[in-house]
Amino acid sequence: MESIQGRLRNGAGWLFYISVLGGMALLLPHSVFDPESTDFLLLLGVVGIWRYSMGAIHYVRGLIFLYLVYPHYRRRALKLGTAADPSHVYLMVTSFRIDALTTAAVYRSVIQEAIDCGYPTTVVCSIVELSDELLIKNLWNRLAPPGRVRLDIVRIPGTGKRDGLAQGFRAISRHQPDNRAVVAVIDGDTVLSPGVVRQTAPYFTLFDNLGGLTTNEFCEVRGSYVMQEWHKLRFAQRHINMCSMALSKRVLTLTGRMSVFRAEVVVDASFIADVENDHLEHWRLGRFKFLTGDDKSSWYSLMRLGYDTFYVPDAAIHTVEHPPEKSFIKASRKLMFRWYGNNLRQNSRALHLGMRRLGAFTSVVLLDQRVSMWTSLLGPSVAIIASIKYGFAYLLIYLLWIGLTRLVLTLLLLASGHSIGPAYPLILYYNQIVGALVKVYVFFRLDQQSWTRQKTKLNRDLASFQRWFNTWSSRAMTFSAGSVFVAALMWVV
Repeated sequence: MESIQGRLRNGAGWLFYISVLGGMALLLPHSVFDPESTDFLLLLGVVGIWRYSMGAIHYVRGLIFLYLVYPHYRRRALKLGTAADPSHVYLMVTSFRIDALTTAAVYRSVIQEAIDCGYPTTVVCSIVELSDELLIKNLWNRLAPPGRVRLDIVRIPGTGKRDGLAQGFRAISRHQPDNRAVVAVIDGDTVLSPGVVRQTAPYFTLFDNLGGLTTNEFCEVRGSYVMQEWHKLRFAQRHINMCSMALSKRVLTLTGRMSVFRAEVVVDASFIADVENDHLEHWRLGRFKFLTGDDKSSWYSLMRLGYDTFYVPDAAIHTVEHPPEKSFIKASRKLMFRWYGNNLRQNSRALHLGMRRLGAFTSVVLLDQRVSMWTSLLGPSVAIIASIKYGFAYLLIYLLWIGLTRLVLTLLLLASGHSIGPAYPLILYYNQIVGALVKVYVFFRLDQQSWTRQKTKLNRDLASFQRWFNTWSSRAMTFSAGSVFVAALMWVV
């Protein structure tokens, strides 16, 4: 019954969306749809061609990997048979301040996967609270794993996820794993799909230089309809982008939700130091430690150490998402602030690794991350200025263009295997505008960081003058950059 209701709701949503586009088209003069006219609708989109071309390249590369290259890799991995089996598997879970129902579902899936995978396995639990330890031991006794499956509980102070990961990695190093062992790093709100270990482990034998890989992600969101659709859209886009980057074995993030590493990587002292004490020396803001973004730190460390990264699209995990606020606007802004801050803090120093290490395409993608915050604002800014100067019709033309292009982009996501909904076109545009504004804001405030679940922020204990300088210099640079951007557009229009 719920499935039928959902389909009816989606059908009504699509009908309403298309009706609005049709109504907007009827309000515009016929010259807008005449290719011979200077008012032709597509002329407005010319300013975004180069930005759309990057998305098109990602999309084509993603489909090539998903439907051609990856199936070839999977067949090669299957042919290896038992020769690709790891000597030992470590399933390391970090959890802190997650509700008991989610924690129970996560550890039940992890212990069950340790039992079902058939490999010698150690479940490493990096936890803070006694209640989690009692829950884990209760599940362990109920599921009764065989002798080849062991449990290692690491109790740590609640000083952050990075410390939890580092302590877990050190616990694994004490087991002295050999070069054929693998480590799966799992977040405390991630439920594993059956068989995920067997789907991922063989690629470390297939690719000699593979340091880490990540997996496809689906989500269950404890929030409003819009929040649910926003997360689902994000994971559909993530899937295509991951596939695109995996074509070059340069996946740009090894998500903490579920990534698998060579054991010799996670026990490397320099890798542990990168995850635990990663920091940035900024010319204006000074030296500051990274509070969030452990997935970006692990990726950067692998790049620096000379390893490749990979994506396994048919190895799925399911995450339980708890929005940090009830309001969609507030929650999405908080999450964007954290995600985009993590990206930008790693971006500049990753580029310093050089094209020889990163590859040409990866270098272009990293450069595009730096300019996309401005190019995403170009279209609406030009449309608003033109509508003020020449007439409201230009804004209406732009809105129709956005409605049509976002509809096409939404339909293209069907190839990802993720479901789509009628709210996706609007959410795509919301992500473009609000996301760009958040990027601009955080670009000049890279030292400002906070967790959304733990409500903790980075405290640098700066002198009063340094705090004053950082605050006002960030405001001044944001205002200056925005003013130059608007002035340039005013001059062009």
